[in-house]
Amino acid sequence: MTKKAFRLQGHEMRPLVGAMGGCLATDHIAVDGLPVRFMYREASDHESDSGWRFFSGFEDEAYANNPAHMEVYEVSTIANYDPGILPFLDAPPGSAFEKAASSERFEMLVDWKPDAN
Repeated sequence: MTKKAFRLQGHEMRPLVGAMGGCLATDHIAVDGLPVRFMYREASDHESDSGWRFFSGFEDEAYANNPAHMEVYEVSTIANYDPGILPFLDAPPGSAFEKAASSERFEMLVDWKPDAN
């Protein structure tokens, strides 16, 4: 297994979020340093899962379906990569937010439903 070269190192992390549990995020965010442009919250898989899933918006289906491109992180870790997610972290499961390419503001997706795989 290849060791990932994360964009931020441990000493660069600030405690931006309390103990919220884990989340999933792609390497486009944590390795490549791209901002979060799509995020959704699903029902937790277990007690330590926040339900949050974070994407840069540049993941195609093959990339997103490859587990080597996804890791579990503390939510605070991803907030360090993109503090713009902070105002939305209390949203309930079923919530989804997207930042259009021409915008720096997240918009709630009203009719969004996760793919049924």
